[in-house]
Amino acid sequence: MADFKWEIVESIGVISENPKGWTKEFNMVSWNGRDAKYDIREWSPDHETMSKGLTFTKDEILALKDLLNNLDIE
Repeated sequence: MADFKWEIVESIGVISENPKGWTKEFNMVSWNGRDAKYDIREWSPDHETMSKGLTFTKDEILALKDLLNNLDIE
């Protein structure tokens, strides 16, 4: 597997934490020196290991925001 680099450019917030200390986070992440994208995934406590996650462009995160705002949760 080829090496890849990441940089958490902005930590937006922690969504949850599991008993092993891994946190599901919403961040702005730059992958391999590219422009940062919105990102949701789990990170180890030292941020050296991560799970598979989801990345979003600005337009995608705005569409997701609209969907969530219109969601009827009780």
